[in-house]
Amino acid sequence: MASVGKIEQVRPKHALPGGEVEIAVVGFRPAADDRISCFTNGISTRITASSSSRLLVVLPECDDSSAIVQIENGENESNGYVITLGKSLADDMHIVANPAIDPSDDALILTRSGSRGQQLPNTLFRLETDGFLDELPVEILNPTGIAFSPSGAMYVTNRSDGTVSRIERGEEAVPAASGLGIATGLAFDSNGMMFVGDRSGTIYRVAEFGDPEKFASIEPSVAAYHIAFGPDGRLYASSPGFASHDLVYAIDEHGKVETFVRGLGRPQGLAFDREGNLYIAACFRGRHGIVRVDAETRAIEHFVSGNNVVGLCFTRSGEMIVATSDSVYSLNLGIYGTLLG
Repeated sequence: MASVGKIEQVRPKHALPGGEVEIAVVGFRPAADDRISCFTNGISTRITASSSSRLLVVLPECDDSSAIVQIENGENESNGYVITLGKSLADDMHIVANPAIDPSDDALILTRSGSRGQQLPNTLFRLETDGFLDELPVEILNPTGIAFSPSGAMYVTNRSDGTVSRIERGEEAVPAASGLGIATGLAFDSNGMMFVGDRSGTIYRVAEFGDPEKFASIEPSVAAYHIAFGPDGRLYASSPGFASHDLVYAIDEHGKVETFVRGLGRPQGLAFDREGNLYIAACFRGRHGIVRVDAETRAIEHFVSGNNVVGLCFTRSGEMIVATSDSVYSLNLGIYGTLLG
């Protein structure tokens, strides 16, 4: 006898539009002549695979921050299962690393980076908390990493000429350091020391007066280094490549490098929550989006489903901001990030 069954779980339960999720069902027995359908907030949802215990579906574009997923089999409907959807904040970007939150007013700083050496008319943007997107009148060629120092100053790397600039009043780029190779990742420790990742193989520590010194060496990256400080005081770095078993490194205060986790496809942006869990824009076991690495066990979980995800950050109100290569979304998850990054 045909039965639509019961949805027990959707994995992961957080996703961006276009992300693929797995619907776990029990008692699902479709009749041979019935058409199986899936809906997300009433919008038809594409099914990519199905069996008696699960369906794989691609989530549609939806303006809601949460959605009810439901299966139909003939005239029967399953229970509804609530998931969190990413809400679109901005598009037509060209983002290659984490966005950043301005600690002074919670505005979101975004980039339109362009390919290396490409000069675009506007490359830095502020997305205000009221949703207004403002172009910053600052000329930065290929802005990549963005970070705020403990004092609240904004810094941006330029991977085209290997420099870091401090952005004054959102209007002027003041040189802060140079000679940094293909400067990509950027982070500050709790003492205000700057660290910059040169994707050709070096992480620099930049002391006063902008003098860089070699801090650590890791494998070169095909795209960018992404770096962030963890609650334990170590610097974490991803180095995306072409394999499905790439690493995330942990580097202690002396520059000693060790493997933190492996088995990720093209790991990129990194961010920590207050409990010490690490979130990474990466592919894991063929699933794209954001993974979470447990602080205690280092177990990896596919946490947010989405395509072309390059970075993330957390707001002070508990939202996760997720950046794809051309768009930015928010997910209201109640997760609070660390102050370092």
